[in-house]
Amino acid sequence: MDPIGNPYSPGAGTPPPELAGRDKLREQVRIAIARIRRGNPAKSILLVGLRGVGKTVLLEKMRNDAEESGVRTLRIEVPETRSLPALLAPQLRIILLQLSKVESAKDIALRGLRALTGFASSLKVRYGDIEVGFDEPHEPGLADNGDLEGDLTALLEQVGFAARKADTAVVLFIDELQYLKEKVDQFSALISALHRCAQGKLPVTLVGAGLPQLLGLAGNAKSYAERLFDFPMIGPLTDVEAESAIVKPAKNKGVDFTPEAVARIIAETHGYPYFLQEWGKHSWDVASQSPITLSDVLNASTQTVAALDESFFRVRFDRLAPKEKRYLRAMAELGAGPHRSGDIAIALGKKVSGFGPVRQKLITKGMIWSPSHGDTAFTVPLFDEFMKRIMPGSDWKAE
Repeated sequence: MDPIGNPYSPGAGTPPPELAGRDKLREQVRIAIARIRRGNPAKSILLVGLRGVGKTVLLEKMRNDAEESGVRTLRIEVPETRSLPALLAPQLRIILLQLSKVESAKDIALRGLRALTGFASSLKVRYGDIEVGFDEPHEPGLADNGDLEGDLTALLEQVGFAARKADTAVVLFIDELQYLKEKVDQFSALISALHRCAQGKLPVTLVGAGLPQLLGLAGNAKSYAERLFDFPMIGPLTDVEAESAIVKPAKNKGVDFTPEAVARIIAETHGYPYFLQEWGKHSWDVASQSPITLSDVLNASTQTVAALDESFFRVRFDRLAPKEKRYLRAMAELGAGPHRSGDIAIALGKKVSGFGPVRQKLITKGMIWSPSHGDTAFTVPLFDEFMKRIMPGSDWKAE
């Protein structure tokens, strides 16, 4: 069939044609934002899930929902290199400039800009990557003490005061929060600042997303994090939701799937949204006419797996050191997981104590996580199958 009309959209953060199974979470976030806008208490929300479950897409959809309701938002993705203050400062400047155009909030928003000048100036030397254009002189003593936790708290308070005067709210949408693991002091400062805003009933909140290790990271940063945040788990779609994600986009184009074809795609993808898009795309391209059949799906599977190997999986594999690859290959030999660290060490023929640094590096790179003490699991669905394809046989067992 015509590839130009193919409705499926596999890609990093690319919105699918049918965002199935996420309405309840969108409503949860909508209610939380509406409550803090009215001065009512509501927890910040951190979406937690593996790669490929659609956290980034969902986060962006929630941000669009918030913008449509008249709320001010910022959207950042945490890289492994830049500091959190450097990411927040320019975005907060934009919001404060917007709020300064609202007559009722003008004076407080301008004071917020002065706070931002002090914040960035005092921390620029410490982090070295903060670059913000300053139009306002800083106000001595306002967010300029050089202490990240205190200064960020003072800054977000000023943002909250201005938002309240403007009868709106400010929502921080932050993706890939697990990369703050090596910057626990920065995550701790953000949590502390949000806590202070919540105590003051200021309309500032966070909607974030990250891999499952985000749960432990938040708890390690501040002991009260579990009372400040909700942590909804984002998992694969149910069979009914997965069917909707596959069938509806095609039907909107006048194309059907046979029930057997749909069942096969669900079985291959385990309901993970990204994989559903890949299988849908290649099944469409292979099929010559409607309905798309089981035979079409089977013929498309080779292309789909090859596409996943070269993009979704390979880009992560190529970042790994040889010892890290061997560790993941040993995990794959044991199956999808999770696995006990001791069992992985046995598969490698070594003592478990010798793999602590390797395991920690893999956690830092976002490749694995620990569901419970002593357990290790992949953060990327179906990565065990990829490791067996990319490192076949038994040669990997040798150093």
